[in-house]
Amino acid sequence: MVVRALMLAVALLVAGPAFAQDEAARAATCRKVGDVPSIVIDPASAVRLAEIGLDRAAIFARMAETSVPETMGCWAMPVGNFDSQLISVGMSQWNFGTGSLQPVLVAWRDGFRSRGAFKRAVRAMAPVYGRLLFSRDCLKVPVKDKCRAGILAAHGSDGRLNAAMVAELTAIFESDAMLQVQADAYVALLEAVRLDLLRVFPGRAVSMRMVRWAVDTRVQQGFLPGDEDVARLRGKLAAMPEGERWDRLRAILGWYRGLSESIDQDGVKRDYAWNLAQWGCLIDAGRIDAEQYELLALTFLRSRTAIGNSGRWQALTFSRRAKIILGVGSVSGVRDGQCLAA
Repeated sequence: MVVRALMLAVALLVAGPAFAQDEAARAATCRKVGDVPSIVIDPASAVRLAEIGLDRAAIFARMAETSVPETMGCWAMPVGNFDSQLISVGMSQWNFGTGSLQPVLVAWRDGFRSRGAFKRAVRAMAPVYGRLLFSRDCLKVPVKDKCRAGILAAHGSDGRLNAAMVAELTAIFESDAMLQVQADAYVALLEAVRLDLLRVFPGRAVSMRMVRWAVDTRVQQGFLPGDEDVARLRGKLAAMPEGERWDRLRAILGWYRGLSESIDQDGVKRDYAWNLAQWGCLIDAGRIDAEQYELLALTFLRSRTAIGNSGRWQALTFSRRAKIILGVGSVSGVRDGQCLAA
């Protein structure tokens, strides 16, 4: 399943302080992502995911981790067309633009015992926009022009969704039935991640670092690098003289710096200088192991193909994955870890 390549956190940076304050207030009162006893995980999926170290607690931990940059940890947090996706909502920010939201809405609709029960739920939770959101035009991929026009009309002059649309989407996506749908969709994503890891790292033990890296790659970019690219990269890594090891990694940071300081990169202005200092410190201290080195190289490979808004988010894409890999980094102003020079 392809989910949106951008993040709610970026919307906060782009839209300004007032918008950020409003979203922070919403996040403070939202229904937070976490284990809900009523949510059922498919037993067969649970067995398969356990093979990569994901029991129920770990599944919900990954879900919560995914939701933090996407929705500030909320189950809903709808946002509008800031990234040309019309509407993004839900803990993985499913959206109309990529076609990831439509299946989630359909699954919620089809989970009712009858058409009448569905209609009553829509009238109760989404009396203004429910008919539009669940219309045939909005459930098509891509959405039809009538749907697009209706959604854009639900935006204010500031480019944000109006209060009624926000409230109705929040009510739907915080409902118990939609929590189950979101969990099912996320488990399906984890199943895809499992297959990705078996493909990219055949015959190797899978670490939780690998799992977290692959989940974030899937969530933000849709899929892991292809076999041909992985084989080419591994061939170059294997042939690389040991004396070039750290300089090659510094060159990747040079690429990251150049992107971050260029005119059309967003979401990294508060982070990149601190990241460069911390990651450079780790390189200087030789504190990057073989697994981390390979994952950074794979992240560099995949980040170059982040094409949203013509590559506007490539530096941010690299930041997210590098922070996971190294355990040190800053994303959206949130700093974790620190490299303490010896």
